[in-house]
Amino acid sequence: MIRLYDTGIYLVNGADICVDAAEAAQKAGRPVDKDEAVRGTIAYGILKAHNTGDMENLRLKFDSMTSHDITYVGIIQTARASGMTAFPLPYALTNCHNSLCAVGGTINEDDHKFALSCAHKYGGIYVPTNMANIHSYNREAMAGCGRMILGSDSHTRYGAIGTMAVGEGGGELAKQLVGRTYDFARPGVVAVYLTGSPKPGVGPHDVALAICGAVYKNGYVKNKVMEFVGPGVAGLSMEYRNAVDVMTTETTCWSSIWVTDQKTKDYLTIHGRPEAYKELKPADVTWYDGCVYIDLSTVECTIAMPMHPSNTFTIHELLANAQDILHEVQEAANKQLRGAKLEIESKYHDGGIWVEQGEIAGCSGGTFDNICAAADILRGKSIGNGAFSLSIYPGSMPALAELIRNGRASDLIAAGALMRECFCGPCFGAGDCPANGEFSIRHTTRNFPNREGSKPNEGQMSAVALMDARSIAATAANGGKLTAATDLDVEYTNPEYHYDAGIYAKRVYDGWGHPEPDHPLKFGPNIKDWPEQPALTDDLLVKLCSYITDPVTTTDELIPSGETSAYRSNPERLSEFALSRRDPQYVGRSKAVRQIERDRQAGKGLTDEVKAVYAALEKAGLKTDPEGTDLGSAIFANMPGDGSAREQAASCQRVMGASANFAKQYATKRYRSNCINWGMVPFLVEDPSVFELGDYVFVPGVRKAVLDNADSIPAYVVKPDGTVKPFNVSTGPLTEPERQIIADGCLINYYRNH
Repeated sequence: MIRLYDTGIYLVNGADICVDAAEAAQKAGRPVDKDEAVRGTIAYGILKAHNTGDMENLRLKFDSMTSHDITYVGIIQTARASGMTAFPLPYALTNCHNSLCAVGGTINEDDHKFALSCAHKYGGIYVPTNMANIHSYNREAMAGCGRMILGSDSHTRYGAIGTMAVGEGGGELAKQLVGRTYDFARPGVVAVYLTGSPKPGVGPHDVALAICGAVYKNGYVKNKVMEFVGPGVAGLSMEYRNAVDVMTTETTCWSSIWVTDQKTKDYLTIHGRPEAYKELKPADVTWYDGCVYIDLSTVECTIAMPMHPSNTFTIHELLANAQDILHEVQEAANKQLRGAKLEIESKYHDGGIWVEQGEIAGCSGGTFDNICAAADILRGKSIGNGAFSLSIYPGSMPALAELIRNGRASDLIAAGALMRECFCGPCFGAGDCPANGEFSIRHTTRNFPNREGSKPNEGQMSAVALMDARSIAATAANGGKLTAATDLDVEYTNPEYHYDAGIYAKRVYDGWGHPEPDHPLKFGPNIKDWPEQPALTDDLLVKLCSYITDPVTTTDELIPSGETSAYRSNPERLSEFALSRRDPQYVGRSKAVRQIERDRQAGKGLTDEVKAVYAALEKAGLKTDPEGTDLGSAIFANMPGDGSAREQAASCQRVMGASANFAKQYATKRYRSNCINWGMVPFLVEDPSVFELGDYVFVPGVRKAVLDNADSIPAYVVKPDGTVKPFNVSTGPLTEPERQIIADGCLINYYRNH
């Protein structure tokens, strides 16, 4: 059972939920002060310890940072251009995303060598290719109780180890590298109250997906902290907690934190860092802005069907209503897709639902406990020699070494599974991409459109569902027939984990605190500097080059993951892929506008189309300055930015000449921050029907309005027939630095100017 409380709650002594102050006072045996109770959350204490401003408007300094090889080049290049001479805090650079070094020639490995040279020059930590995925390494080597970690990957979540971790775009990491702060209004805190114990066969992904299904669509925890409390926490192993915790990203929460206990202490001790432990728990009376109540004993084996982790059903529910649910999923997906269509109804035949691929991988699936449980299920069995395949990607080399030592890797290989390297590829479409028309079940983080590598605009489409490793193994044992792990009689051995710190000691370069200023940086031919970006002019004219009416637009649709990420260090080249899977004509449209602006700046004048737009504005009584007004492109999407923290979702638009985004709301803070850090005005519009694809929008006085943080900004849409219609836009609240960053044109310009 999962229950969402309609109002905030008091938690007394970490155990009793009370809906009002009187009940809380009775339970506590003393008067209750709400302001004091608000300060009683674990989250509040950690935020206070890392804050340099007032507690309503946070200005945070983090203990460490982390990036992988899709994001670190751009971050370091931004920081270098902004005056960085050394890393001011520990910065771990992992190489777990673009590890397939044959893709794009030498450029992936060129970036890895660039990162190693940066670790030497600036004093960083370099984790070589395939040693560990980003989050496994940070759990093992960096996280600690009461700490805060900032990462340029959306699944930067180490709350189960007592660390408040935040996934953000690269601009926010660059700010930390040049000594600035992370500025954010203090978030609300929602209790996730766990009670009971999971049934045998019910794994962490079942719990995580059940939570996503309950809170994503209603925005219950959006931009808040999820604080895991309650008696049910104690019964969960640390790896179980870690695997639930990492999926909190899919709820759109800002961060997460858990109570800590002896198991947390043991975990840190096993990993050679006992000093990183301290007890974290809420005050004896604590106020939360909401509560997600979960009886773990009621959670069933769960599946998230295409195309979102919140599209959840219990596996038994799906099997009992297979034809109806498959039809509904197929219809809903095909309303969202462009090009090839999803075909999933045919997967039901011969009395069951059949899948062709299973994946247990990465920061959510590739944990030691998950893989051992899969081995217990498959020991002595065979996945068969039919269409079904199973691949296992351990989270780190220390975990893989222990799986080899204790025989679990052998059990899986003997059953027909493939043991792969420590690689995040299956999570974002760069490894084990299923064939066209296939159905893949994955213990990974996401099943967004095209996330597994499909290209609908090229006629390629497969289906991905998320499941726990245990049910994936049960399905494998049945040759690909979808099966809940609770339907099998399995003795789970839960072997003890032995961590070998020497594996990292022999290969990881740790230069923290020992920069080598004279060490040369190693640049590959594809590593390019960011192109110059213009400051925001007094007025702004933009052309709508994409108009997306989907309820939500993911960052993977804004800039595809997978093979396109090979070009991440070359801003111009990567930007050619912007919106390529959602609106393939966007790049051509935006480049045309960019060229008009370049020609204007070069003194070549304006096109007849743009002259007509200004003439229409003048006729409507508006004063214009065509030679002093930036002309850019823009997109509209109802709710853009769900998913990845990759700043390229915004920077590629900017490189393509974008000056603004229009949205009814932004799916995540991190995408909105990325837009701001790249100098694009994050406009909000209440009625997007006022404009359409190809229209121009003129915003007079925009620079002053942004700097003044105006509540409402007059704007005018210019139709192709010369009709001019007024409407209003806003930007939502902007911090003082954010206003100036937009005015200066991007974060790099801001640091140069200030």
